[in-house]
Amino acid sequence: MRLIAFLALLLAVPLAAQDSLPPAPYAYQQLADPQQEAQAQALMQTLRCLTCQSQSIVDSDAPMAGDMRHEVRTRIAAGEQPEAIRAWLVERYGDYISYAPQVSAATWPLFAIPVLLLLLAGLIVWRRLGKRA
Repeated sequence: MRLIAFLALLLAVPLAAQDSLPPAPYAYQQLADPQQEAQAQALMQTLRCLTCQSQSIVDSDAPMAGDMRHEVRTRIAAGEQPEAIRAWLVERYGDYISYAPQVSAATWPLFAIPVLLLLLAGLIVWRRLGKRA
C-alpha cells in the first residue's frame, strides 16, 4: 500500500512542477506592433483552450492557454500568417482547438448528420400532415 502511495506521489511531482513554471513571455504581454497584435488577437479569439474547453485562449487563465498565446504572438511577430499558425495548431492538437472546424474526411459526419436529421424530421412532418388531409 505504501509503495502505491509513493508511486502516485512520484508521478504527481512533475505535474505540480509544470504549473509552478513562470508564464511564457508573450502570454500576458502584447506585441509592440498594433497591427500584429490585432492579427494575434483575432486568431486567438478563434482558438479553444484545451484545458477549459469552453473559453478561447484569450479568455482563459490556464497555463496551457498562456503558452498558446505566447506561441501565436511569437509566430505572428516572426511574420507567419494567421492561417498557417491555425493549420499548425490544428495539426498539433486536432480539429477541436478551432471554433471554426474545416470539413475533412474525419469531420464531415459532424456537418452531414444535422442536415440528415432535419430532412428526416421534415419527411415525418410531411407524411403526418399528408395523412390528415
